[in-house]
Amino acid sequence: MPHPIAYLVFNGNCEEAMRFYERALEGRIETIVRNGDSPMADQIPKELHQRAMHIRLALDGDGYLYAGDCPPQMPYDGIKGVSLTLNYDTVEKAQQIFAALAEGGTVTMALQPTFWAKTWGMVVDRFGTAWNVNGELLAI
Repeated sequence: MPHPIAYLVFNGNCEEAMRFYERALEGRIETIVRNGDSPMADQIPKELHQRAMHIRLALDGDGYLYAGDCPPQMPYDGIKGVSLTLNYDTVEKAQQIFAALAEGGTVTMALQPTFWAKTWGMVVDRFGTAWNVNGELLAI
């Protein structure tokens, strides 16, 4: 069965965002393809060659996060109507990741106990991505 992979779109700061996620989520960037590296490079204005066409970030547990910069001919409308959820085995790990994602962002719900996890919180990071972070899920 396929596992859905979130594909985030940014407006020229994709590589900066993904390097932030690499540190905050303790992942590893495996692939960066810039516009200038693609077979279509001659069709892309040279000033956009350094923008990310595709970045793949590997996460623990065989997870991935993909991203790219919005193509220049398309309007960028931000990340809307979605949040990404991260589940951690311990409250301490959830607290660590939540704090990292909150750097420069906005905490919309502080970490707190809830009926489905020992801790849960919501944050919108400095790049506009909304996150739910759970620590120690409970059987419900």
